[in-house]
Amino acid sequence: MNYIFDIDGTLTPSRGVMDQSFKEWFLDFMKYNPVYFVTGSDKKKTLEQVGTRVYNEAKIVYNCSGNDVWKGDKNIRSGVFHLPSEVEQDLLQILKDSRFYEKTGFHIDARPGLVNFSIVGRNCTLEQRVMYKQWDEHKNERREISEVLSEKYPSLRFEVAGETGIDITPAGADKSQILVDFEDEVMFFGDKTMPGGNDYTIAQAIIERGGIVHTVNSWEDTWEILKAL
Repeated sequence: MNYIFDIDGTLTPSRGVMDQSFKEWFLDFMKYNPVYFVTGSDKKKTLEQVGTRVYNEAKIVYNCSGNDVWKGDKNIRSGVFHLPSEVEQDLLQILKDSRFYEKTGFHIDARPGLVNFSIVGRNCTLEQRVMYKQWDEHKNERREISEVLSEKYPSLRFEVAGETGIDITPAGADKSQILVDFEDEVMFFGDKTMPGGNDYTIAQAIIERGGIVHTVNSWEDTWEILKAL
């Protein structure tokens, strides 16, 4: 069995670091089981969240939704994606029109093969992040933005990611693309497996091929499931 994990909200709190007790337990789990990571975050942020030991112990880390692939310190492959100017203009207009009252800057984050868009902005404090999360749960702003832009730009994918973002990739360059590297059975853990979430496509593809998907709400959920295996 190959174990594939999302990171944000699955192995760590959203944008937070891995719990130390869980980390030590998970490192022991990794000694006996093939573990892979797939995340919308870049390598730098992933290292901040899980630490060098966990990152390097993984068989492969698929950063940027599989568009920047690493084995320890070795970059296996990396994609390039430039956001079309008309899409960028639409995002800036959406940002301007949003009624959320705290906008902190760094709203469009270009990563290898992926762009992340955030209304509250990457410069937000933890308190501002929580405020936006609550706002979005009530208003469904990110889901609505993703649906509108997906219909307007069918060659791109717009997926709800983390607590504040929307991941934008070329169609087919989402997390499901990593499955070409797997022939044996896989088990996936992710927190955004609902339609429109950035774990949805990989979860559906795994189910279709007879694999196992666990939808979790926190790293604590993940730990409990792993201990019960």
